[in-house]
Amino acid sequence: QVQLVESGGGLVQPGGSLRLSCAASGFTLDYYAIGWFRQAPGKERERVSCISNSKDNAYYADSVKGRFTISRDNAKNTVYLQMNSLKPEDTAVYYCAAGFGVVRSTQCALDLSRWGQGTQVTVSS
Repeated sequence: QVQLVESGGGLVQPGGSLRLSCAASGFTLDYYAIGWFRQAPGKERERVSCISNSKDNAYYADSVKGRFTISRDNAKNTVYLQMNSLKPEDTAVYYCAAGFGVVRSTQCALDLSRWGQGTQVTVSS
């Protein structure tokens, strides 16, 4: 079965950390760029971070720059999002998606073909 599965979400206090994983099954992530997105209740989906298939390029939204780090382990067919210094406004459902396109430090423009089901991140004291 071809799918992306996110994990690692949960409840964390402000200032805490979480690491999200996005694992692919049924296909190889090697050739895909990957994006992390989030959507909070009543808000539009926001692009959080992207990584190129070669790992050379990564993009971060201004809202997470300096706090989040995206990485990938192609041998494990998995992409990660390390989230530090979490804030209540980071609360959302986080999704990963695979696709093709452009990833630069200033740009993430992907034609996304595969999406995970999402994992909830709640930042609250």
